Amino acid sequence: MKKTSRSSNTVQAFWVASGSLSSIALAIVSAAILSRYFSKSDYGTYKQVVYVYSSLLVLFSAGLPRVYSYFLPRYTHEEGLSIVKKVSKMLLVSGLLFCTFLYFLSEPISMVMHNPSLAYPLRVFSPIPLFLLPTLGLEGIFATYRKTMYLAIYNTISRFLMLLFIVVPVVFFKGSLTEALYGWVFISVLTFFLALYFKTIPFRSLVAKPTNLTYSQLFEFSLPLVTASLWGIAIKAADPFFISHYFGSSVFAEYSNGFIELPFVSMITSSTSVVLLPVFSKMIQDGNTVDSLLATWTSVLQKSALLIYPLVVFFIFYAESIMVLLYSEKYAASGVYFQINMVLNFFNIIIFAPLFLAMGKTKLYSHLHLIFALILWGSDFIVIQLFYTPEAIAINTTFFQVVKIFLFMYWSARFLNVSFYRFFPFLVLLKVLFLSLFVVGILKAISLCNILPNWLFIQLILNFVLYIILLLGISPFLGLSYKEIIKPLLKKISK
Repeated sequence: MKKTSRSSNTVQAFWVASGSLSSIALAIVSAAILSRYFSKSDYGTYKQVVYVYSSLLVLFSAGLPRVYSYFLPRYTHEEGLSIVKKVSKMLLVSGLLFCTFLYFLSEPISMVMHNPSLAYPLRVFSPIPLFLLPTLGLEGIFATYRKTMYLAIYNTISRFLMLLFIVVPVVFFKGSLTEALYGWVFISVLTFFLALYFKTIPFRSLVAKPTNLTYSQLFEFSLPLVTASLWGIAIKAADPFFISHYFGSSVFAEYSNGFIELPFVSMITSSTSVVLLPVFSKMIQDGNTVDSLLATWTSVLQKSALLIYPLVVFFIFYAESIMVLLYSEKYAASGVYFQINMVLNFFNIIIFAPLFLAMGKTKLYSHLHLIFALILWGSDFIVIQLFYTPEAIAINTTFFQVVKIFLFMYWSARFLNVSFYRFFPFLVLLKVLFLSLFVVGILKAISLCNILPNWLFIQLILNFVLYIILLLGISPFLGLSYKEIIKPLLKKISK
């Protein structure tokens, strides 16, 4: 029975990851196009608009999207629609507050960001949160009811439409930053109605029942996540603030293009987190043993490492070439930030949030984020005074993010009353890391022979294909099997 459950979790995570892949791919394509059609200054302003939105989104969403994954598994399917409607109303009100905030405080925000050109784009952008906030949380709904295939469909459709309406005015009609933002406003309205339709899918053919879950219970769970979100904003805002303030919008553009997670990593970790939160919530509600929780946890971590570690190693060694390919020679400097942030990807496969939230430890979750926000802002300021380089700020943040991950896992181990080391399949992690470094070493030796074409795109594709072939060919000799990941997916697709 356990095997079936884990296979099912793999399939559900696959569909979430598929939707994330389409989102990430379209985001990369739009960034690659806009960085070529906008001036460096305009592109930096565009990235600042996105940064302001994504930072404040954490606050105004008020932790509500995560409510679905916690409460829906604990109530009957028939009550689910009532819960979804309650949370959607709360998100709509929050979206209205968000767009009002952006419109009237656009000038002060532009002053903080040291970019006077930012105020008008923020006012154009301001209606968007009203329509996009109610679309949040779909992943929790579909993961709870094991229908994540619909999430993949929704993400693909909505992101494709977003790409179409943002990029087309710029490319074909030589539109400016303003036209791109007007396209975003229009598509956010369409996405709003599309999300409302998809939210009802898991409840069709059911007779809906009112729920006794109150707004106060929802807030009791989500409000600590609001404060955690505030500190999360502070953590994310530290580097962009110091880089914008001390180095200007052009360096900020280089930083924002490069200091990103490897897209496939965030795709895998976010999809497993989406699937695991309702699973853990249900297991804790039903009183399952700690061994059952850890078995599920270890299985997920091993599969994540098998997928993520090889990708991280490859992209670290080819970071600058990838930045040039995506954003042109203007952004070759982004490769350094890309390498620095990818070191974090060796550690953030450890997804602590599902355990913390499933156990209802939202207050401690918030307090730990507060501590790290204070540490990060203080240490960033010290680093700027000592080194005065944006790269030093990026290194500082990566270091403290790794520390944060291990501290959260320490507290998780204490709550479950198990050894900290039981969370980690160290032997598997080391094998995958060794294998990845060994194979990339072979590729580097081949490149010294100058037998590959000089075209950058062709070189990267050939290297990556050869890397995967060698990886899959050698892995069985180290006792590493990719069949456990691929087999359930093939069975599901064949059905």
